[in-house]
Amino acid sequence: MPNLAIELRHVTKRFLTPAGTAYTALRDLDLAVEDGEFCAVVGPTGCGKSTTLALISGLEPPSEGEVVVAGEPVRGVAAQVGYVFQVDAVFPWKSVLDNVATGPRFRGVARANAEGRAREWITRVGLAGFERYYPHQLSGGMRKRAALAQTLINEPRILLMDEPFSALDVQTRTLMENELLQLWSATGASVVFVTHDLEEAIALADRVVVITAGPGTVKGVYRVDLPRPRNVTEIRFEAEFSRIYHEIWNDLRDEVLVSYERSKRSVS
Repeated sequence: MPNLAIELRHVTKRFLTPAGTAYTALRDLDLAVEDGEFCAVVGPTGCGKSTTLALISGLEPPSEGEVVVAGEPVRGVAAQVGYVFQVDAVFPWKSVLDNVATGPRFRGVARANAEGRAREWITRVGLAGFERYYPHQLSGGMRKRAALAQTLINEPRILLMDEPFSALDVQTRTLMENELLQLWSATGASVVFVTHDLEEAIALADRVVVITAGPGTVKGVYRVDLPRPRNVTEIRFEAEFSRIYHEIWNDLRDEVLVSYERSKRSVS
């Protein structure tokens, strides 16, 4: 029996709308992620992918069901969870060095030690020489590298990523995907990676989870039996990659169409 890093057991999540009615984002969702596993979550817009991450992180409590991380029910934001958002969460008034050192400093590490660790991570993500730069002086890819270092320096057991590369150009995105795989392989963290891009999900993950159109629940779980280490560009040319893509797309396509039809009705 594999060790589970994350479990969502029959989870339902409702939100109160401005009109005072209840909106159900997730309904009876079951999800398990093993220790050290890279799990990608795909689904149409509004299916509850980001809500799933918020539940795992402790930022949101479930309305029903239970969320368990490292064998313990989630009762709040856990120190062992790292979160990389779609929008860069770096502090604009801090340098790269100060941004990356923020986590250790917050946990009581002396400044010299925190900065020493920060310099190591800055080098690992390819930003050596930019320690004194500020976010507005960096490209989008460089800011994303800084955000990764800012998160990974805290050595999280769980790494949550919400479409982290969606705003990058195609070339930079590919570089960041490969960089992420290299960094992840050295950490042993369990990753839950939310994306709209099915190719990205397959190229990165050990398993891909398909979520239905809202209220979201798990429609299918697919193992990605592609060798590691991977190059995310080259792996797309493998015959097995194409087979997995078509298998998952057959499931995902129906949910995308449902979501699209709903959006057309709401506009009309």
